[in-house]
Amino acid sequence: MKSLRFVLPTGVFLALAVVSLGQSGTPKTEAQKSFDAMKTLAGNWEGKVTVAEHPDMNNMGGHVSFRVTSMGNALVHEMQGDGRPDHPVTMFYLDGGRLLLTHYCDAGNRPRMAGKISPDGKTVEFDFIDVAGSTEYGHMHHAVFTMIDADHHTEDWTYMEPGDKPVHAHMELTRAK
Repeated sequence: MKSLRFVLPTGVFLALAVVSLGQSGTPKTEAQKSFDAMKTLAGNWEGKVTVAEHPDMNNMGGHVSFRVTSMGNALVHEMQGDGRPDHPVTMFYLDGGRLLLTHYCDAGNRPRMAGKISPDGKTVEFDFIDVAGSTEYGHMHHAVFTMIDADHHTEDWTYMEPGDKPVHAHMELTRAK
């Protein structure tokens, strides 16, 4: 019985390694390139928020964390503003030939967006696909992540308030050491 407990996990590990090695020679799709770029953001980030439509929110501190999970198949993004007890969670993942995000919003809904990497490989822009749940209080509609260097990136989020009034939030983030 002891040998079975050793052989089974080892066999699973070897099978995964063979599948992984077999895929290394295939060219990466745009979605895979976009996802790889997003995964470089893994870690903790700090910065300030600017909201053009709500100046009272400007310079509020923000904390963002990215964590690669599910054997590299998902990226978790958690954003928290200073003085806020709760925070939204966003999941990034490949689905077919697309990079998708699902944003678990404070407004109680779950918008989905599809991402595309810029030609220079530094920006991933997400466009709205659909939303699950009520949009009574609005919903996230667009997101742009720009990698400046290994320790700096920006995030631009567009929230659609009721009546389709856009609110633009810009965050300049530095990797926490």
